[in-house]
Amino acid sequence: MDQAEQLRNIIKANARAQKPEARVLTVTSGKGGVGKSNTSINLAIQFRKMGQKVIILDADFGLANIEIMFGAVPKYNLSDLIYEGKGIKEIITKGPMGVGFISGGSGISSLSNLTQDNIQCIVQSLAELDSLAEVVIIDTGAGISDAVMEFLVASGEILLVTTPEPTSITDSYSLLKALSMHPKYEREETKIKMIANKVQKSGDGGELYKKLNVVVEKFLKTPMEYLGEVPEDAHLVRAVMQQRPVSMEDPYAKSAMAYKQIAMRLANKEVTEKIKRRGMASFFSQVFSVKKAE
Repeated sequence: MDQAEQLRNIIKANARAQKPEARVLTVTSGKGGVGKSNTSINLAIQFRKMGQKVIILDADFGLANIEIMFGAVPKYNLSDLIYEGKGIKEIITKGPMGVGFISGGSGISSLSNLTQDNIQCIVQSLAELDSLAEVVIIDTGAGISDAVMEFLVASGEILLVTTPEPTSITDSYSLLKALSMHPKYEREETKIKMIANKVQKSGDGGELYKKLNVVVEKFLKTPMEYLGEVPEDAHLVRAVMQQRPVSMEDPYAKSAMAYKQIAMRLANKEVTEKIKRRGMASFFSQVFSVKKAE
């Protein structure tokens, strides 16, 4: 039995054992500094306000954006699960409003050197998140590194955060181009949804979407939806400095209200579009099947 078949058997066993499936949202960006982690955190808070159980996986390995922005210090991280035998519940840190998060830690610079035992440990353990959360938000690193591509190719729903800055638009296009050219990318099975961040005035986000979508449709033949815009907001900046999500610190701030609308839109789309939840077992089976195919 080869490694690929072993992995498929692991996933089938988890699928039988884990009945519920979480909705997995992968948040990404073409460059750093556009507000990707802020988006992940505030959407998580808004989903919690709707009564849903949420866990964030900080997949920006080597950095610690989520824990810094939450003002929380995790006792354990993903490295401890893989190498130290910790259980999935042990590595989940409680953030504000009961949002759980898993720190990627600095011990995993890449997924490429993991052994089959490591892979089995991750898949089996993270599959348990399907019974612990209704929504799992994957906060990827920025840019088009191999690790980021592995997560995006495995994703059923990708939230692309971009800003009106020319470099952000260009880098967003570069990311989508790299994704569309990936041999494992399944266009029909992937929904890409753009969020315009740091817009100066109402309507700028829609214009930004139109500009990017025109070239994406023409040259990449990749469908992309528009989720909404988040305005440039001094209240959000102040909340970040206080290591608090603006959706909690100032829930009526323009940016917080924008995140609320985007979260509600996502919740409504799941109902109206009948989005199939893949769950974490399926998600990570895709991640590691990509690695084994390379």
